[in-house]
Amino acid sequence: MQSTATGWDEKDVDPKVDDQEKKLSTVERRLSGSTRSSEAGIEGDYGADSGLKRKLSSRHLYMISLGTAIGTALWLGSGANLTTAGPVGMWIGFWIAASIAWALMQSVGELTVMYPVPSAFPRWSQNLVDHSIGISHGWAFWLLYTLGIPTELAGLVTVMQFWTDKVPPAGWISIFLFILVVLNAFPVRVYAETESIMSFIKFAWIFIIIITSIVISAGGGPKGSSIGFRYWREAPFTHGFKGFLNVMPNAVFSMSGIELVGIAAAEAKNPKKSVPKSVGSIWLRLGLFYIIGILMVTIIISPHSPDIFGGKGADASPFVIAFRNAGIPGLSHAMNAIILISVFSAANSEVYTAPRILVGLAEVKMAPKWFLRCDRQGRPLYGFLFTILISGGLAYLNVNQTGSTVFQWFESLVSLCVLYSWGCIFLAHLRFRKAWKVQGFSADQLPWKSKFYPFSAIWGISWCILICIIEFYLAVWPLGKPSSARNFFATYLSIVLIVIIYCAAKIYYRGPFWKKPSVVNLDHGRRFYSNRSANDDTEEDELYAFFKSTIKKIIPKKK
Repeated sequence: MQSTATGWDEKDVDPKVDDQEKKLSTVERRLSGSTRSSEAGIEGDYGADSGLKRKLSSRHLYMISLGTAIGTALWLGSGANLTTAGPVGMWIGFWIAASIAWALMQSVGELTVMYPVPSAFPRWSQNLVDHSIGISHGWAFWLLYTLGIPTELAGLVTVMQFWTDKVPPAGWISIFLFILVVLNAFPVRVYAETESIMSFIKFAWIFIIIITSIVISAGGGPKGSSIGFRYWREAPFTHGFKGFLNVMPNAVFSMSGIELVGIAAAEAKNPKKSVPKSVGSIWLRLGLFYIIGILMVTIIISPHSPDIFGGKGADASPFVIAFRNAGIPGLSHAMNAIILISVFSAANSEVYTAPRILVGLAEVKMAPKWFLRCDRQGRPLYGFLFTILISGGLAYLNVNQTGSTVFQWFESLVSLCVLYSWGCIFLAHLRFRKAWKVQGFSADQLPWKSKFYPFSAIWGISWCILICIIEFYLAVWPLGKPSSARNFFATYLSIVLIVIIYCAAKIYYRGPFWKKPSVVNLDHGRRFYSNRSANDDTEEDELYAFFKSTIKKIIPKKK
């Protein structure tokens, strides 16, 4: 069975032709895969192409992966998590979430190099696991990023209200939504360059945060005294074990977007080179922004502060409050500006991602075919307009509610979509390796191999299932609230919708729970790499060279 230029034959993605797939012997599949591998000496990479254009370099993917997960949840939501779980409870929760995210990127890296297609994650589920799971995963994934846009816009409103409350929320929403639309109306390279610059700013600022937080904790600010780990001793767990459980889904939500490299790879010039670089930097992102960054939150501000985002006071970032309390108002304003950039960057990534998910879904008949429409620059027109209409409309819910309330509504819905999406990725990875082995291939034949397989994938999927159960428990018996049907559906609605979509698809398509490894077509959406692909260094563009030469001028060579 041959892959088409787009990588996905229509007959291949329809589960009703499974009988045709079964007629292909294992020998035929092995010949199909091996004769088109890099060992065959083919010239140029091919396969997994679409209406999107491959214009992103390694530097673009690296910077996108560095900054996409750094948004509202870290700078603002960490304050609400601190109040809920306490400093020790929050830090442990983020450690667990970081380990899941690390395992996720191992699975994403291996599958992305193999299958760098639009809307990659649901298409992996469809091809490697089951068509019904692919459909539910695809729409859950689109919902994740579409709901993420109003979440970030609610955060932007809160950030701007730190400086002035004279502009109504609807005004700020309209302004930022317009800017997002304009930025994403340009070719993908404009998005990539914008995101690279914002990611660089966020990455540089975290070092200032760490140093300043240590100084404040030591009592080095103009105001205040030495804090140290006082808050760890006074209130390690503010709401006991239930408070700790409450922070787990939020910690996962804060890292959503870290897997975006799997989507952006569909527009990468050389996924075999750029994706491993992005995956290799995961320890840097998780370590600096989450493990150390969250540690700084726990030592500079009390979990009982009324001004924390979601509290009854100023409703601001814990970093901003800490700098202001320490008598450094200038730094608090600078911090708020960085938060503005970070939250806008996250919103920008979501506006970029959601329409491309629809392109991928339409290619495999999981969405109307008019979502396939891309212009000459590779921009998904109808997917973009549809996403903006839905997410923009939801964003205006902020008009009659506070930013923190709206943020927490969407956070609950999005976190479950994140867990379901991550769980499906882990499952697809496990089923892929099973099919790869059954059809006679070895792990050494993979274009890129993840670390600690299968333990990393099993670890990740186990935690995704466990946290979904925790969310159910918290939806039925919420922290500090009486049980109610309204609260349950406000928290668990996204899972209910996902289950309905899955059941409807399963009833329509029928078939086994998942595909047998022997009949999985491993060439669906596959990218085939030439011998020179891994050594192709032509992606260092002018902006990267500029930054490189500037750093060399600033840091003199050792004599």
